[in-house]
Amino acid sequence: MKLGYTIAYVPDVAASLAFFGDAFGLKTRFLHDSGSYGELETGETTLSFASHALGDLNFPGGVVRASESARPLGMEIALTTPDVEAAHASALKHGATELAAPKTKPWGQTVSWVRAPDGTLVELCTPMGG
Repeated sequence: MKLGYTIAYVPDVAASLAFFGDAFGLKTRFLHDSGSYGELETGETTLSFASHALGDLNFPGGVVRASESARPLGMEIALTTPDVEAAHASALKHGATELAAPKTKPWGQTVSWVRAPDGTLVELCTPMGG
C-alpha cells in the first residue's frame, strides 16, 4: 500500500491549480475538460483538486467545504521547501491568508501556515533533518 493521491474539494479547480502554480511554482499536470478535476506535478504523490460539484456526485450531501468554513479543516497539505520565508511571502502575494508566520521549531524545522484562497490549509516547512 502507498499513498497515491491527496484530493482537495474546491469551488474552482482551475483557480486552485493557478494559485499553487503562481505561489509555489507547481506545474499543472492535468486538468479535465469539464474543469471538475485537476492535478499538479508534485512528485511521487499527486496533489489533486476536485470540484464541489464532483463531491456532491460522489457523496450524498456533498463534502464539508473548506472555502465556506470560518476555521481551517482538520487536515493540511504540507509542502517542503528550503526557503519557507520566500514561499510564505509568495503565498500571501497570490491571495493566501496568513495563519502562522514562519518560525523555527525546537527540533530545527522552520514552518508556517497559510490558508489558500480556496480554503485549503497549507503548511510550508523545511524538510525534516534539513
